Amino acid sequence: MISVTSAQLTAWIAAFIFPLARVLALIASAPILGNKQIPIRIKIGLAMLITFIVAPTINVPGGIDPASAQGLFILVQQILAGLAMGFAMRLIFTAVEMAGDLAGMQMGLGFASFYDPVNASYTPVIAQFLGVIAALAFLGFNGHLYMLAALADSFQAFPISTAPPSAAAFRTLAEWGTTIFTHALQLSMPLIGALMITNLALGILTRSAPQLNIFAVGFPITLTVGFAALALSLPYLAPMLDHVVNEGLDTMQRLALQMGKH
Repeated sequence: MISVTSAQLTAWIAAFIFPLARVLALIASAPILGNKQIPIRIKIGLAMLITFIVAPTINVPGGIDPASAQGLFILVQQILAGLAMGFAMRLIFTAVEMAGDLAGMQMGLGFASFYDPVNASYTPVIAQFLGVIAALAFLGFNGHLYMLAALADSFQAFPISTAPPSAAAFRTLAEWGTTIFTHALQLSMPLIGALMITNLALGILTRSAPQLNIFAVGFPITLTVGFAALALSLPYLAPMLDHVVNEGLDTMQRLALQMGKH
């Protein structure tokens, strides 16, 4: 007859619940996997599957009840770690959408927006287009698999324990957030440069021919040049996205390492 004590049952639950909290937090905040269009049941099932695979390789401190004060502290700690790593990857898509927003405003499409159910807000059409391109490129780079691999490695860099995470990790996350503007400007620079030259030419044309209706002529020209520059810059977008995704993965690993340093 097989007998299971309450201490053994508590240890088994702790060995599953603690890593599950980190995995669920990352899936909730990560791009693609955290999309609101994906049903919650699928997200929970994926998190449980990943946890079943990763849990045997994790050293969980014994004798800690998940319902105790120490257990709740570890749960909060794991949720913060998963949210921080997932947020680091989501900032990449924020930079891409910001680049599309900047380009759309220069093209004169700042008023053309659609409802984005993911962010629950109205997003410019160019930003949505670049966001879809970035999502497809992210899947093409196997970025979601590398992200899950970095999550699995984080349990070794930042093991489950009662030690609080280092504040240096959150400083790194804040510094990574400041690079959104840099990456957004780099991604939108070809369109902004082409449209700036176009606007300068239209300004010179208006000075030389004041009777010309610049509002009737300028908007179609700006729109045409913007779409042409966007089409010409798309082949060069993939290497830039690859570079940014690699930086995001490096930031995830650096966050896990810094959380484990005390």
